[in-house]
Amino acid sequence: MRAVAFDSFGGPLRVVDAPRPECAPDGVVIDVRATGVCRSDWHAWRGHDPVSLPHVPGHEFAGEIAEIGSQVSRFALGERVTVPFVVGCGRCEWCRSGQAQVCPDQTQPGFTQAGSFAEQVAIGAADFNLVRLPDELDYVTAGLLGCRFATAFHALTAQAGVQPGEWVAVYGCGGVGLSAVMVATALGARVVAVDPASAALARASDLGAEAVVADPDPVPAVRSITTGGAHATIDAFGSGVTASAAVRSLRRRGRHVQVGLMFGEDRHTPVPWELVLAHELRILGAHGMAARDYPQMLDLIASGRLQPRRLLGSVITLDQAGDALMAMDEPIPAQAGFTVATV
Repeated sequence: MRAVAFDSFGGPLRVVDAPRPECAPDGVVIDVRATGVCRSDWHAWRGHDPVSLPHVPGHEFAGEIAEIGSQVSRFALGERVTVPFVVGCGRCEWCRSGQAQVCPDQTQPGFTQAGSFAEQVAIGAADFNLVRLPDELDYVTAGLLGCRFATAFHALTAQAGVQPGEWVAVYGCGGVGLSAVMVATALGARVVAVDPASAALARASDLGAEAVVADPDPVPAVRSITTGGAHATIDAFGSGVTASAAVRSLRRRGRHVQVGLMFGEDRHTPVPWELVLAHELRILGAHGMAARDYPQMLDLIASGRLQPRRLLGSVITLDQAGDALMAMDEPIPAQAGFTVATV
């Protein structure tokens, strides 16, 4: 099959002939129809999140079941499906309790195995991990959901528990951040978006942000806009500076969710623990979203309350996916939107 692969960190991504994936007894092989080009793939290509070489990236995708294992009972050949980027084992205590996103035996297409920058990808524990696509949801839109959008949804619903009328401060208006703006608005929250780029803030406003902040020290402005601090904050960028500012932007008993990946020195960034203790703040993480939680998100999309297609910037071919990933060496303007490759 055709796939996009790299054999050195930061090296060229090329279209290659790759072996077709094998189908496990409890798994399926999916014909990929669309795959998102995500900054998490860029981190793997750059070696920030090491993977085995040579490697095929790609972790947010949608397609049709092309092959099915003998132990799979809930799905059939030809069904239209998507998959969370965290594929749970389906057997451990975390999977059994519905928290596959933290499964200790998880696999991740595009990281622990060959990913979706290819004509086919294999998924294990299919009965547990596959998500049927509604008829009205096209493959390109479904290709937007598997990482950035679903993670933002999980962060705001399951982790932060955002309620209508609450203030949510979103730090960083890239893919995850703009997804968070859209989701929080759909949940009835009031959103203040924080980013140094005026184009990113304009996009956030277009997606529902009630206020925007570009100040070098955004905390005073956020606390003023929200009359004492946000009920919930999201660091969608991933740095010590943004994480600390987000925590300091919370009102008493507020909730901070760390969504942006932390690499290098940021892995050990300090937290303003005096505020965490005195104000009884909650510090939470968000790592994808389990398949069992997709129906709520898909229902909101079907109803029109969530419109992820508005985040789409460009549709490219598989042959162009490598160049699109390498282009992430430079900051991608917010107005450029998500890139999805059709296969």
